[in-house]
Amino acid sequence: MQLRARMAELCSLKEAVAELVHDGDSVAAEGFSHLIPFAAGHELIRKGRRNLTLIRLTPDLIYDQLIGAGCARKMIFSWAGNPGVGLSPRFRDAVENGWPHALEIEEHSHAGLTAAIAAGASGLPFGVLLGYTGNDLCKHTTTISPMTCPFTGREVMAVRAIRPDVAIIHAQQADRRGNVMLWGVTGIQKEAVLAAKRAIVTVEEICDALRPRPNSVVLPSWVIRAVVHAPQGARPSYTQGYYNRDDAFYREWDAISRDRDRFLLWVEKHVQNH
Repeated sequence: MQLRARMAELCSLKEAVAELVHDGDSVAAEGFSHLIPFAAGHELIRKGRRNLTLIRLTPDLIYDQLIGAGCARKMIFSWAGNPGVGLSPRFRDAVENGWPHALEIEEHSHAGLTAAIAAGASGLPFGVLLGYTGNDLCKHTTTISPMTCPFTGREVMAVRAIRPDVAIIHAQQADRRGNVMLWGVTGIQKEAVLAAKRAIVTVEEICDALRPRPNSVVLPSWVIRAVVHAPQGARPSYTQGYYNRDDAFYREWDAISRDRDRFLLWVEKHVQNH
């Protein structure tokens, strides 16, 4: 299958990942609290993608799984874990022990990483914010730099724009022309798609027409390369209006991911064989 360059194609997840995600790419798989694109992340593992730069606010379980499966060489993030689980064990093992191999890290605050991706979406070289105060991230993250505001003389922080090779998000609905609609907590999904060179969107439902909803975001087909019908594609996170978060699995994940052998068995059973 050859995907068109400037209009969303309705295709399978296997086709989308095979065509649009390559070894060495930078990948922003966004979704804040809900709409986390787990199905797409698992397809990256099945395809054996390697040397990816993973970009995400709160990497959550999905990036822990990708790191443990050996897909990542670097992670650009703000807070490496999940609020209900804690620090990600596979991430920690990679950073501290180089298993399955060494992981380069670039750490930001939520606001800083949001500013960087928003700048990328706007075609700007950097974002500016009143942030990164009260911590020493500037000493460790080379893409953050203080600057003087030319209008007020006040010190502000600049953060280099992020333009991923690929953005992957999950949404509630798409129509048959490839337009996408999502609602609820939408995080920076829109900005990630607009900043990226290519975008894959998995959706719960394909509709004949999108019906406007309060606080919804519509992404037109021309900013998306592939739309994939993937019901339950955000599990074990949740999709507002479709299903709840699997809290039991989130609690179980800490024990699964702390042990290398148990983690590899879980990947073999629940990812590779699906």
